[in-house]
Amino acid sequence: MIINSRFFNRSELIGFVSLAVLLFLILPLSLDIFRLNLVAKYLTYAFVGIGLVLCWGYGGILSLGQGVFFGLGGYCMAMFLKLEASSVANTKIQSTPGIPDFMDWNQLTAVPMFWKPFYSFPLTVLAIIIVPGIFAFIIGAAMFKRRVGGVYFAIITQAIAAILTILIVGQQGYTGGINGITDLRTLYGWDIRTDHAKFILYFVEVVLLFGCIIAAQFIRLTKLGRILVAMREQEDRVRFSGYSVANFKIFAFCAAAIFAAVGGAMFTLEVGFMSPSFVGIVPSIEMVIYTAVGGRMSIFGAVYGSLLVNFAKTMLSESFPQLWLFGLGGLFIAVVLAFPSGLSGIWADYVQPRIDRLLSSRKPKAAWTESSVADGAPAE
Repeated sequence: MIINSRFFNRSELIGFVSLAVLLFLILPLSLDIFRLNLVAKYLTYAFVGIGLVLCWGYGGILSLGQGVFFGLGGYCMAMFLKLEASSVANTKIQSTPGIPDFMDWNQLTAVPMFWKPFYSFPLTVLAIIIVPGIFAFIIGAAMFKRRVGGVYFAIITQAIAAILTILIVGQQGYTGGINGITDLRTLYGWDIRTDHAKFILYFVEVVLLFGCIIAAQFIRLTKLGRILVAMREQEDRVRFSGYSVANFKIFAFCAAAIFAAVGGAMFTLEVGFMSPSFVGIVPSIEMVIYTAVGGRMSIFGAVYGSLLVNFAKTMLSESFPQLWLFGLGGLFIAVVLAFPSGLSGIWADYVQPRIDRLLSSRKPKAAWTESSVADGAPAE
């Protein structure tokens, strides 16, 4: 793992180490397994936030349909787990044993052809990456090659999220309908519902999250990342310089889709089901809000934003079940109005300058003292 002054500046290195200590040590040691599983659920949205930082923060491409890719990754994992749970021994009371229960309820007599690759876990892992990537590539090529962007692209992604939700609900025999794919029990015979399993899955998810952080940071620091920023600020100038703006947008959109799909797959493992309620317009907009609260220009801010907003959502809903939506809405409005750059903006504008001043005020004094001693002058 490359972590040095070129890969992370001082502020980013502090954020990286602080996040690692929080997720690997503080939270596992201080929370019970129920709360830790909630944190794991919150972190699945951080994958989406990291992708939005690249796509929206650096590329200027606001997607209001990231729930689509979150759901695709989640459904791919759910299909594998459901097929494993639907063995002949487990479904012998059905009229057609060996198929998922919702297929039997809808008079299907065999597993559909597009389900069969999900009998294999390696193919499932590939599908979690490839299926959302291809879908994002098709959408991106259709839109960006025709120079569709800005608010028009955001509205189109919203429409795609709504269409996919309707499609999933309507095809109940193949997707589980409005209930989704539920009763997911084992992964290669390992019961994922136990406390021990949830503890292990939490650390697997955190490792994957840091892998996505490093990948996003690598993209940001390459020439590609600099072109994304230039494209966001002056798209026509980048195009006139000979670069294919459409291809760079497609790449950023596909990368964000893959990150979101990984989060969706981990969500399915953590909570044990996947439904269309995580695919539509509302969850997609909430994912954008998590990124905005954390700071759309900060990879670490997106992670902290996902944790903070979901934690506030849980606490408010437990304490004020009738009013928590108003409280959460007020939190969003206050953050956007007072700190338009999110949590990362608070750090950059208020905390980091004080740290820099504190460090710079010490360095000159130490240097003067050393030089004075070397010249024979008395040190104060």
